[in-house]
Amino acid sequence: MAQSSYVTQEDVLFFRENGYWVSPKLFSESELEEMIEHQEKIYRAEYELGREPWSTWKAGDNPRSLRKTDNAHWSDPVLRRVATHPVIGEIAARLMNADKIALWHDQLLYKPGRADRRHTANVGWHQDYVYWQCCAEPSLVTAWVAFTDVDLSNGCMQVVPGSHKWGLVKVNDFFEQNLEKQQEQMELPDGQAFRPVPLVMKAGQVSFHHALTIHGSGPNTTDSPRRSMAVHLMTGDTRYRSGTPAEGHMNVKLLNGRDGDLFEGEPFPVLYPPSVR
Repeated sequence: MAQSSYVTQEDVLFFRENGYWVSPKLFSESELEEMIEHQEKIYRAEYELGREPWSTWKAGDNPRSLRKTDNAHWSDPVLRRVATHPVIGEIAARLMNADKIALWHDQLLYKPGRADRRHTANVGWHQDYVYWQCCAEPSLVTAWVAFTDVDLSNGCMQVVPGSHKWGLVKVNDFFEQNLEKQQEQMELPDGQAFRPVPLVMKAGQVSFHHALTIHGSGPNTTDSPRRSMAVHLMTGDTRYRSGTPAEGHMNVKLLNGRDGDLFEGEPFPVLYPPSVR
């Protein structure tokens, strides 16, 4: 298991109790500038690695919508370095008590500014694992890399501490824009309360949340876009489970495996340990 200098035992215990943790700044200002420059290249369909992402926002799409690009690491070397960053893998291994961490997939995210009543670009309350039930266990964690400063004014992520212990909850819809309506209809375990915490972060910090942690985000009411990348990671023992609602997930198609097979190989680069890369 990793012994990351970025993570203390107290941090590990915090993650296990709350289902999330926020790192110190991991990326420099010059790195962030380069990451934003290459994010814009993706939107201009300039794919330096010669491969188009799995799905992406393109010029001509709704400029007020949330831009979500899956597997930008296929297309761009700078964004691939972010998605396969060894320090991110090392931290994830420590938090998940894992000997191996590999990339599940990435999502390049852009939340436009100046939200209004018609266009909020919210991210509805959800648990990532509801979309990843093709994995036999929720042995996954997301590293959310802030390319810009984030707080409630520009729609920072909000998480519900401890919700990773609740199992799958009747709440999940990434694309729902009415977060208040979701909260009213939510069915929580007895004795639990919905108390979201905003993850206020500086550009270059990375938040980590468990695949069962409930999270979402509100509107960006500022004049500038909120930029980030969600690096979805899995432990080395993550296996395919057939016949679930997630059978159509792109990673099932990439694996082309049988029930019980490990998600491993070229489509799933290893971040930790570095010698396996």
